[in-house]
Amino acid sequence: MQPASERAGAAGAGDHPTSGSPGPTVPIRPLSFRELLDEPFALIQANIVVLACSTAVGLIVAELIVVAVTAGLSQLTHGSDQGTRWAAILSTAVCAWLLRFGLRGLTVAIGLASVAGSPIGWRTALRRTAAVGTPLLVFHLLFTLVGVSVLVLGSVLIITFPFALLWLGYLRAKRFVAVPVMFVDRVPHGPAVARSKLLVAGAEWPTAGLWLCQRGLMVLLAVPLLGIPWYLSDFSGTHRWQVIVLTTSAVLLLVAFGEVVEAATRVVSYVDRRCRREGLDIRVPEAR
Repeated sequence: MQPASERAGAAGAGDHPTSGSPGPTVPIRPLSFRELLDEPFALIQANIVVLACSTAVGLIVAELIVVAVTAGLSQLTHGSDQGTRWAAILSTAVCAWLLRFGLRGLTVAIGLASVAGSPIGWRTALRRTAAVGTPLLVFHLLFTLVGVSVLVLGSVLIITFPFALLWLGYLRAKRFVAVPVMFVDRVPHGPAVARSKLLVAGAEWPTAGLWLCQRGLMVLLAVPLLGIPWYLSDFSGTHRWQVIVLTTSAVLLLVAFGEVVEAATRVVSYVDRRCRREGLDIRVPEAR
């Protein structure tokens, strides 16, 4: 007989899957550390079409903006190498920031619906993201500000950088499930962060370890991915614009993939923490 926890309902709103639905993608029960690393990819695979299409559209739009801004500023600086370089760097950074913001909301919305056993399309995911747009934007702004501040302070001395990274992982862990809380409880940023801290209480360092492991995975993927533009330059030539397009596309692709994986991990971690803290996997029989 299949355990009750595998048949339990959605982590999103606490409802059970509707009849005829494919059932929850992620097991509704406490998860081991290995499962917390593996299940996000299962969640992505279950929604690969909608996530891939959403990511592809975001990447194309972001890259077109980068090329347009870089070309415009290059014209203003009369083709200066330094001006073109800084235009490409700054426009890529801004577009990457916006791309992360959009993919974070879409992936969490799609992930929660999939866990509930009721998959949704990109239109519904976009509507649900827009409904929590303000608290999500506040979270994203503070997320960036805290990350940049901690890493800059930690970079003053090379020896302090690993400790700054650990500190940043701890800070990230306390707010790790705040975004799913925003979608489920429809609360502002402050209450969402407070509930996230409550759910993660006692598991800050394991969650920080999960976050650091994913950062390590991204570094391993970045090395070959960022090397692709130099390989392709052998065929396309080393002309400046070809290199700019290939390099910025590789950076945006890495950012997009990393955000989708991290957002899916937030959903899986939310399920795990609610099961451990609130017994989400316990089904109470209805009174007859």
